[in-house]
Formats: sequence, structure tokens, C-alpha cells
Amino acid sequence: MSTVAIIGAGITGVTTAYALLERGHSVIVLDRHRYAAMETSFANGGQLSASNAEVWNSVSTIAKGMKWMLRRDAPLLLNPRPGLHKYGWLGEFVGRIPQYRDNTIATTRLAIAARAQLFGIAERENIDFDLRRRGILHVYRDKAGFDAAARVNGLLREGGLDRAAVTPEEMRGIEPALGGQWHGGFFTPSDSTGDIHKFTRGLAEACQRRGARFLLDAEVTGIAHQQGGLRIDWRPAGGPQGAGEVLAVDQVVICAGVASRRFAAMLGDRVNVYPVKGYSITVQLDDAGSRQAAPQVSLLDDATKIVTSRLGEDRFRVAGTAEFNGENRDIRADRVKPLVDWVQQLFPGVSTARVVPWAGLRPMTPNLMPRVGAGSRPGVFYNTGHGHLGWTLSAATAQMAADAVDAAAGTGLRAAA
Repeated sequence: MSTVAIIGAGITGVTTAYALLERGHSVIVLDRHRYAAMETSFANGGQLSASNAEVWNSVSTIAKGMKWMLRRDAPLLLNPRPGLHKYGWLGEFVGRIPQYRDNTIATTRLAIAARAQLFGIAERENIDFDLRRRGILHVYRDKAGFDAAARVNGLLREGGLDRAAVTPEEMRGIEPALGGQWHGGFFTPSDSTGDIHKFTRGLAEACQRRGARFLLDAEVTGIAHQQGGLRIDWRPAGGPQGAGEVLAVDQVVICAGVASRRFAAMLGDRVNVYPVKGYSITVQLDDAGSRQAAPQVSLLDDATKIVTSRLGEDRFRVAGTAEFNGENRDIRADRVKPLVDWVQQLFPGVSTARVVPWAGLRPMTPNLMPRVGAGSRPGVFYNTGHGHLGWTLSAATAQMAADAVDAAAGTGLRAAA
């Protein structure tokens, strides 16, 4: 079988490596960080959520974005400063509104398929990642929000998801710690949560046991075709410009998050991913009162676009917001504060004395569908652009990427020569 390089050791890169190893390929994974899963796969909301498969290409999303534009604490924040990539991406986003229905249904089906793959991997490789299979509860503060969710629910059910409306009384039965006033909710019992970082690191170790080579602290500086395959130029991260190494492989799969756009350009492809920043806080549940007061069931508050996951007994992950501000990883206090305030308002018994903030960049395509499959040139493949659903979709898109590699193995490389 072929030797395949994977650029990126996040959730999509490592699941792709595993899928290729299972099919007998020789795999080399490169990443600029010292460890796997150090960027977008580090501290996300934790939800494995087919129930969050609705794509964002709708008139209502645009209306909310316009309304929130001047609020620094808004769930969706757009920096209005001119930028060719940003406004070009937004123009394509608007142009994909007619595909909203079909893409939402397709994403739901993909998410359902992915969950079986991921659970199977975790069981085979004995990966402990704080998995909780207790469902996800979406909560709505008013009738308008609930009615909009009911319309989306029709599409999710068409995609095969079992998601049912619940009353405020039923919501408190599902999650007794949930206080406040609610109009109603929707509950998806088949959804789950887990620690993406722990899973990805555990799977990376499993890949190494199966023979994968990981080149970490490796900054890829160039990718190009050469006789018989591809040449990858890289150097130790932070090393001098002249200290380069060369890697020769048969095929390459780009799984590099927001950097995928740059690598695709080296290979003659256009992969239009935009970095959409999300924030999270990890609340350390250091005392018995906080552990008792924190919810056990994963939540999504529609009005604030905040999601939660209980990671073991002593951690509570709260995440949200979408910020269009370029490739900016700064952690802003005014974007973190709404997450802390939300915990204090809804779960006052939880101490927020020890909170760890984080920000990551989601690689989003204009239609919010991942780019998976072959590039325009032989031996080049992509598995990137998953947006806010990388954790949810990764195990399925890894299989799709591996299918594409298998389909082209032994043919495309001869054409390149």
C-alpha cells in the first residue's frame, strides 16, 4: 500500500490516520505543535451532537448577525473591518442559502453515521475520554425560539434523528439542576459528550502503536509534486529558515484546520475555509457543592448559543460564540465574561473561582459542509472545513477520506509521473 502524509494532528487528522492504518497504508502525521490536538481540538464544547447539525445559511442567521454587530458580548460577532477573504466568504455564505435544507439533512445523516464509528474506535482502542451518553437537551426561553426549533426539528428527523419536544417540567426531570424560566425544549437521547483532547491524544497513541510515525514540532513550509509522488518540505518549529527537512510520500491528506486554505493553494486548489473563533471555559468543580450543582446532562441554550458538557465529576465545560475576526487567537475578557455570567445565573451553586478560558478557530466553509475527497491533482486529498462539527463528524469523514485515497491508489501517481 502507499505511504500517506497527513498534515494536521487534530481530530480530523488523527481519525484519518487511524482509518488509513486500518486499511494497510503507511502513515506519517505532521503537525507544528509538540503534541496532537493542541489547536481547535483542545477545549471545544464537548458535544457529539447530531442535534446541532443545522447549517447556518439562513436569513435568520444574517438578521441576528446584523442585530448583534454592535454588541461586544454578542453570540455572533463580526468585525466590520474590510477584508477581502472575509467579505468574499460571506458573499458565498449568502449564496448558499438555497442549499440550507439539503445540507442540514445531509449533515444530520453524516453525524449519525459518525457516532457509531467513533464509539467503535474508542471501544477497540480502550480510550477513556469522559464519554457520557446521556443525551443533549436544547432549551428555549420563548415561543418564537421554540417554534423555530420545531421547524428545524422536521429536517433533523428527516435526516434520521430521534429528537422530541419536552415541556419545562420534563426538562427538569431530565436535568434536575436546571433552574430558570423556560418555554420548552427538545431532547436528543442518542447524543453524547466527551473530551475531544483526551480522545484525540488517546487515538494518536493508538495510531503510533499501529505503526504511524508522528513528526511533531514540524512546520510544513512547502508541498509539491515530484517524480513518483509528492515532496513535503518541513523544518523544526521555530527553527531557522535554512534548517529544512524533506519528506517523500505517495499521497497527502490536508487536515490542517484553518491552515488548509494555505496548503491547498500550494497544490493548486481553492479550499475556502474561514477562521471562526469560538470560546470556552472549563470550570473546575473543586468542592462537593459545585459538583452537586453542575448539570450532568449536556445543554444548549438557544438564545445565548451556549453549550455545556460535564467532563467527569470535576470539570464543567461551557462554550459558545462565533467571532469573525480573521486568524486571531487572542482570548478577550469581554467574550469570556458572558460564559462565566451564564454559569453564575443558571447554576449559582457552582463556584467560578477557578475557571480556565480558551479560544480556538473553527475552519468553516461557506456552506458549512466539510471538504472531503480528492484535490485537482493526483495524490492530493482533503478532510477539512468541518466548522463547529469537527468533533461530531470526524469519524465518518475520516472513512470518506480513506475511501478516496484507496480509490486513487496506484493510478493517480502514475498519471503524475
